[in-house]
Amino acid sequence: MAFKDYFKFNKDQTTFLFVGGKGGVGKTSISSATALWLANQGNKTLIVSTDPAHSLSDSLEVPIGSYPREIKTNLYAVEIDPDEAMAQKQAVIEAQKANSSDKNSLMGLDMLSDQLDIASASPGADEAAAFEVFMSVMTSNEYDVVVFDTAPTGHTLRLLSFPEVMDSWVGKLMKIKSKLGAAANSLKNIIPFMDADEDIQSTKELEETKEKIDQAKAVLSDPERTTFKMVVIPEEMSIYESERALEALEKYDITVDSVIVNQVMPDITDCDFCHSRHKLQQKRLALIEQKFPDQIITEVPLFKDEVKGQEKLLKLAEILYEGKNNDEVEADIIQL
Repeated sequence: MAFKDYFKFNKDQTTFLFVGGKGGVGKTSISSATALWLANQGNKTLIVSTDPAHSLSDSLEVPIGSYPREIKTNLYAVEIDPDEAMAQKQAVIEAQKANSSDKNSLMGLDMLSDQLDIASASPGADEAAAFEVFMSVMTSNEYDVVVFDTAPTGHTLRLLSFPEVMDSWVGKLMKIKSKLGAAANSLKNIIPFMDADEDIQSTKELEETKEKIDQAKAVLSDPERTTFKMVVIPEEMSIYESERALEALEKYDITVDSVIVNQVMPDITDCDFCHSRHKLQQKRLALIEQKFPDQIITEVPLFKDEVKGQEKLLKLAEILYEGKNNDEVEADIIQL
């Protein structure tokens, strides 16, 4: 069975693919190649960069902004900008302050504005912005598939923990709503799914928001709609970090269906260094088989040049998803 046969798509429902792993293992190349290949198969595809470093533009060699833009037929891309996301929220709050005459509401809005200033500089700002994008595309079903090019492991685990955080947040807001009074209405602007045109008048509305967050949790934990592909390289640090990440993802009920081993060297016998590296990698490949017995494992060879630009990324995708190893593809792989 080819690796491509393990993709699952649902009619009229968006499929989500998270591509993650340790920094420097080639997540962006794998993500970009995957998105290009899926688009070429006729799937309307969105690739989302949640990495603050934003190397997606460099990988695809096209400018990508903070709003989805069409890269080619069936392929759209966006790089999340948490600063812009926070600026938009601040603008909404400032507009509310300008139109409000209620003293308590103004006090609450001032407090919220200060909190947003702090939040925009916090370590979780990127993950918060990324989670809002996930929430929005989850409910729209505008795309057949959404590929998340994630940040290094720690950021990604914080991103995937956001449903629990949001659930707790809304629960606390339900408890303190009576104390906030009218000022509670300002909070709807930073809670995903809340309608900006509605006031928080009852706990029923908060309960509806909580239901939507529960829906997001259900989508993330549904293996028919959401899967995580772990990218590793045949080195111990990458393998052990990925093993720990997989254990953490299991706690959030995220299905890790496959492990993609990137940068695998061929055996070049007339090069002592290359032959030595190949032998070491073979030991690490055996360790990967041992550590990830329940995942599909596939290998991507080490290319002689940097894999960037749509042409080379599609060659990578042909190897990864179609098992191709023809002369044209082989020409870019390190070998004799």
